Amino acid sequence: MPKRSFYSTSIFLAVLACILWSTAFVGIKIGLRYSGPLQFAGIRFMISGLIILPFCTNIKNDMILLKKNIRKIFLISLFQTVLLYGFFYTGMDKTPAAIGAIIVGGGPLFVAVLAHFITGKDPLTLRKSLALIIGFGGIILIAIVKDKTVENHTTVVTGILLLITGNLAGSYGNILISKTKTGISPLFTNAIQIFAGGFILLILSFLIEGFEFGAKPFEYYLSLGWLSFISAVAFSVWFVVLSRPEIKVSEINVWKFMIPMLGAILSWIIIKNERPQLNTIVGMIFIAASILIIFGRKQNKSIR
Repeated sequence: MPKRSFYSTSIFLAVLACILWSTAFVGIKIGLRYSGPLQFAGIRFMISGLIILPFCTNIKNDMILLKKNIRKIFLISLFQTVLLYGFFYTGMDKTPAAIGAIIVGGGPLFVAVLAHFITGKDPLTLRKSLALIIGFGGIILIAIVKDKTVENHTTVVTGILLLITGNLAGSYGNILISKTKTGISPLFTNAIQIFAGGFILLILSFLIEGFEFGAKPFEYYLSLGWLSFISAVAFSVWFVVLSRPEIKVSEINVWKFMIPMLGAILSWIIIKNERPQLNTIVGMIFIAASILIIFGRKQNKSIR
């Protein structure tokens, strides 16, 4: 295998994607002030898919392969965009941005569990099992302790459950991407699945939320533009990494521990009335520690 430059290594690309994703929570909370969650998500991902398409270099050949693998791409889109972000946006609409960042940041824990049962290549050792208990304990701590910054704790718990459901769908989507070999370029795969997922979410928004079109404040369009850019860049980078044969889904997902840290900090700084609570900080530490316990040793070796 030819040696890659630092900027094309899987570790650098994974960290870059995670840093971009950590900024999304603030943008989502701003956009949800003016739009229903499914409509906002649908428009965002359709725009993202269109942004990616001009960078696809072999569209003619990819289109031929797409026709042969349409079912596989649909399944990826269903789990990686429709279910993941349908539940994610709806959950974010009910929770503070910082809590949403922390819960979503626990995604590698769900990947570890699903990878064990689905791929058969990631056994649940004693070390991993203890780490999972710590991580899920952090999630439970965040859910059961009432946040003083919100009025309706039941709504927050409902939001957390929706975010966890989205995490499970996204984790299975990660495994699908890693296992599915179509010959289609990662960029084109991402462009098609993310646009199709956005279109389905937009249709669902009409059925569930009703029509909400009309002029909106500048900050809505600013958040929509930034989120669309994040989706186009971060997802494309992530697809490239997951498509590399030497990559294990569970190990590369360790870098996602950065997302709750940065996402929560940005939310506390930018979003009005959001401030850190002891239980959210402790829960965040539990989740991050559990991810590092599971994957840290292997990842440190690969870094060296």
